Amino acid sequence: MSGARFGFALDEELRKAASDEEVKAAIANKISRERIGHEIDLMVSGNQPVKAMTYVSDLQLFGAVFSLPLEFEPEIPDRYDRVCVADFDSAWRLLEAIGCPFSADQQRLFLYAALFLPFRENVYKEKKAKKIPVVSYIIRNSLKLKASDAEMVISLHIATKKFVSLIPFVVSKEDIQILEVDWKREIIDVPFASKLRILAGLLLRDIKDFWRAALLLSMLLYPTDIYSATSSFEFDKRREVYNMVEEAILGKGLDKVWEVKPLVDGKEIMSILDLKTGGPLVREWQQKLIEWQLAHPFESKDKCIQWMNEASSKRARLE
Repeated sequence: MSGARFGFALDEELRKAASDEEVKAAIANKISRERIGHEIDLMVSGNQPVKAMTYVSDLQLFGAVFSLPLEFEPEIPDRYDRVCVADFDSAWRLLEAIGCPFSADQQRLFLYAALFLPFRENVYKEKKAKKIPVVSYIIRNSLKLKASDAEMVISLHIATKKFVSLIPFVVSKEDIQILEVDWKREIIDVPFASKLRILAGLLLRDIKDFWRAALLLSMLLYPTDIYSATSSFEFDKRREVYNMVEEAILGKGLDKVWEVKPLVDGKEIMSILDLKTGGPLVREWQQKLIEWQLAHPFESKDKCIQWMNEASSKRARLE
């Protein structure tokens, strides 16, 4: 592992020795997971992370280093390590191509999210039969990294999937008026452009400062039918789409949207709806009011309350 960190090639004899089953067993059972996690963290944060992960894969140590739970679903291909490293390589190249606008920690977690992207849909069951992402197991159990690292990588995977569903509407040059995504079925009744701003705004409010990392990660998945990691033209196309979406988000004034405070708080909602206690109804209206603010970024609190009164009255008549 040190070879990749310090930039020298592995001797063929050393390569053969590292591939030995006894060596793999020693890594899996005798070297502490904390030590392994520390070394991997240094590699991912270093100057040659792709070479490091390629070494781990070529030496057939990927399964020993990034150990998986005994049972999980769905199944994964036999040489999944190659898919992981290919995604990792593509992510690194894209990162270099856009000029790396991330902090050191954002870059580190972005690269972990890319490396474990093939596991984004895999889950396993704990003793209580609760389904947990396999990615969480790798980061917390195999590498003994922080729980917050696992949470952020999983959040990046979730946000990446959401970006993939939004990108066609952002980059399309056609006059699209229907906007449907599987992660947000119901949305307040506003024009198409406002719906797009709402959905993008909600996504950014969830992922916050890591939105560019999630957007760049989505370039590895969208659209899968035309992109090829070996094609320079398609690689340039990915970068072009990233820039288009980034510009659209900035143009809509959505950067730092997670810092926007609600115009109407929970107590005021209870007062307007004449409720004695909070609960699901208050949370539902808090969500609707955030959507309204995203659709009407320059309107006043009075306008917001006026809309709420009208929407509440209309809902009461329908019930």
